[in-house]
Formats: sequence, structure tokens, C-alpha cells
Amino acid sequence: MKHHTANRVERLFIMRKNIMSVDLGLVPTLGADAVGQPGQRRFRLFARSEQESAVMWMEKEQLAGLSEVLDRALALITEGQVLRVEARAEEAAGGSGMPSDFPSYPTHDIQAGQMRLNYDESAGTFSLSVVPIEALLEEEGSEGDEEEPQIAMRYEEAITFAFTQQQAHELSQSIQHILTAGRPVCPLCHMPLDGGPHACVKQNGHRDITQIEDAGESE
Repeated sequence: MKHHTANRVERLFIMRKNIMSVDLGLVPTLGADAVGQPGQRRFRLFARSEQESAVMWMEKEQLAGLSEVLDRALALITEGQVLRVEARAEEAAGGSGMPSDFPSYPTHDIQAGQMRLNYDESAGTFSLSVVPIEALLEEEGSEGDEEEPQIAMRYEEAITFAFTQQQAHELSQSIQHILTAGRPVCPLCHMPLDGGPHACVKQNGHRDITQIEDAGESE
């Protein structure tokens, strides 16, 4: 039933700590795009409120996972009226990319490490929290060998913003257009296909990417 949809949890990216984040509120501008040539593209989300803006860089599979979880959440919320359709390049309307007036130097510019998607049933809006990731370089060892960089999640620097169901649908469709515009992708895991053997994580394991929660539930 509809009032139970917020209790359905889609686990793709698990966060294990409470977030003290920058909250942009309900953003009028939200989208995704890719920068660079196929095979060397960088992917990002962008959001802008009346006073602040944010660019969140992420891996292709993170972006694909976000699109998938948005579609599933929308299907639950609308009781199946919104069904996932694998986008095809010739049919996808696509997005216009980042607006021309989007700040060249956004207020927040981060590399996404973890994401958490919530749905507020009373407001009928989603909120997405994106936790930055940072690589910490260790000092050289006694023999001059460089240590592997340590990855740290900056929970206190997370970016949170809200958006409508219509924006969620448009964002998912835009992401699918972006993914199909580059190299061919696996229809199951959305990883790029390069012509060689492909180990699909959907068939050979499980990769956690995003979590959907009711905004009223506690950690």
C-alpha cells in the first residue's frame, strides 16, 4: 500500500553514521552530466538553491545506481504507475546539461563517496545526502616506499538537498541518456562494455550503492 512505501528500503549505498550536512533545501535546479570524451568521461550531479550551489563528482556506476534506485522508489510511491524503462539513445529526450548560468566556482565541489536517498511522504519530496570522499596520503616509509592512500569519508561535509517527484523522474531519465551516450553499458549493472569478457556484478555478487529511508525513521 502507498502509506507503506516509505518503509521499503533499497540498499545500494549504506551510510553507518549520522550526517551533519550542509542542507541546500528544496533545489529548483538539479541535474547530471558528463565531461570529456567517451571512455574518459567524468560524471557529476549538480544542484543549486537560491543561495548555494553544489557539484558532486562520482563514478559511472554510482550515477547508474542512483537512476535505478530513483526509478524503483518512484514505482513504489506511485503504486507501479512509474515503471522503469531502459533508455535508448535514439528515444531518450536527454537533458540540456548544466545550465549556462550555473556558477563556474560552485559553493561546494566534492567527490562523492556515499549517498543516501530519503523520501518524505508528508511533503512528497525526496532528499539526497552525498558524503564527500578524500584520499589521505601517508608519509613515505623508512625505506622510501610510498604508502597506499587512505580513503576517508567526510560525513561532516555531506551535501543534502531536496527535490520533487517530477525532478526525480527527470533526473533518472537524464542519467540514462548520459550513460547511453558513451560506451555501451551492461543492461543489468550499467558498467561499460569494451568488447571483451564482462564480469557483471549483478550476476556475480552484490554491490551496495544507495539506501532509501523514510525521513521520519531514525538511524
